[in-house]
Amino acid sequence: MYKTILVPIDGSNTAESAVKEACRLAMLCKARVRLLHVLDMTTLSNGFEEPDVYVTTTRPLALKEAEELLTRTRTEMEKSGIAVETEIKEAMGAHIADVIVERAATWKADVIVIGTHGRRGVRRFLMGSDAEQVARTSPVPVLLVRSSGNAPHRATV
Repeated sequence: MYKTILVPIDGSNTAESAVKEACRLAMLCKARVRLLHVLDMTTLSNGFEEPDVYVTTTRPLALKEAEELLTRTRTEMEKSGIAVETEIKEAMGAHIADVIVERAATWKADVIVIGTHGRRGVRRFLMGSDAEQVARTSPVPVLLVRSSGNAPHRATV
């Protein structure tokens, strides 16, 4: 059975759904959980701010928000008696999916539980999917969890 569960979170509804599913799985298997937040500064920086603004304001704020997200989520999971570790990993130019897979291998996770938007057709092609890329490249099983409010998207032409 699973002993170590990796759960990448980003504060989205789909990530919250993945956390709930990971809680159920962890309690069933008596597994420990590692919550992972991958910080992709390229999405948070406009590239035009002065280097000192990035160093003194932009990055510290992003790290603080990531830490608060992980702390809130860890606290909720621990109320259910689940052993939880947290990690912030900066992407440093890498694709988020690659960072998740690398951390799963390094941490020796037995399974990755990750939220997905369930996009289809043109939307999936244009927007891509970190969760799908994780599922394709992961050396361990991946449980894709859709948010309960997500209905299948149908492309209309």
